[in-house]
Amino acid sequence: MDQENESRKEAKVVVQVEGLRKVYNSVTAVDDVSFDVYEGEIFGMVGPNGAGKTTTIECIEGLRRPDSGDIQVLGLDPRRDGYALRPRIGVQFQEKALQERIKVWEALDLFSSFYPRSIDWEVLLEQLGLVDKRNAPFDKLSGGQKQRLFVALALVNDPEFVFLDELTTGLDPHARRAMLDLVREIRDRGKSVFLTTHFMEEAERLCDRVAIIDHGRIVALDSPENLIRSLGAENRVVFTVGGSFELECLTTLPEVTRVEPIGERVVVYGHGDRLVGNVVNALTAKGVQFRDLRTEQPNLEDVFLALTGREMRE
Repeated sequence: MDQENESRKEAKVVVQVEGLRKVYNSVTAVDDVSFDVYEGEIFGMVGPNGAGKTTTIECIEGLRRPDSGDIQVLGLDPRRDGYALRPRIGVQFQEKALQERIKVWEALDLFSSFYPRSIDWEVLLEQLGLVDKRNAPFDKLSGGQKQRLFVALALVNDPEFVFLDELTTGLDPHARRAMLDLVREIRDRGKSVFLTTHFMEEAERLCDRVAIIDHGRIVALDSPENLIRSLGAENRVVFTVGGSFELECLTTLPEVTRVEPIGERVVVYGHGDRLVGNVVNALTAKGVQFRDLRTEQPNLEDVFLALTGREMRE
């Protein structure tokens, strides 16, 4: 933890948000939000739909005017210095940003013309697996192909900082995994990434640091590992049995904190590296027939539940 803090002090701040607030009529979408994003990291903002993620990212991009607060992106104010900032950032556009019949190469050629400097979009076609879709109209692309095109459009100006808003929403599991690999590749090319998602598993696997936002306020901010560790939650061993057995053979184990039978399913809560092995040994010693044994470790979903008192909702 101390090493992480020390390395962060040495890292360059590329996004700084202080006291951000945005109100729509009587609804406070973002309420006194503050955080920093560091050079070379994947920073995630996670939370349920309607939590304030998109409003926050659009204020940082300069697409919305905040009611109060200070924002600096690469040392520039997104509203006042928008003309100077836009060539230096990449923004993932949503589907409505493109005409249905525009071809993939036409979209890339058009967007590259918007910037004083751009990279060879033919290279992006190759890197993002869109070469065979070069002449395909936008409305004939699959969901994953459309998302890869949106990423290509965000990278065509070779930005220093990339914004990705709900990148994997609506994608099938295979396309979602491909998008996560793509985000890592973007970071590995030397870019800093700010992404929003309501999929906690994505953030846990992908992000260096995560801000959990709910009802417009940040309720926690740290690395996924530190957030989970701070929860102090128990590991779980789950299995199914065909009949009854004495729970005492498990409850007396030093690693076990409690045992919860739910019909044929049994959930054992506890701590330590030897939890699983000792549970299996105890069941075997007593001749208990069990099946479908699996382990469940605490995750960001558990962190959200502990902080808000409810599960994530999509």
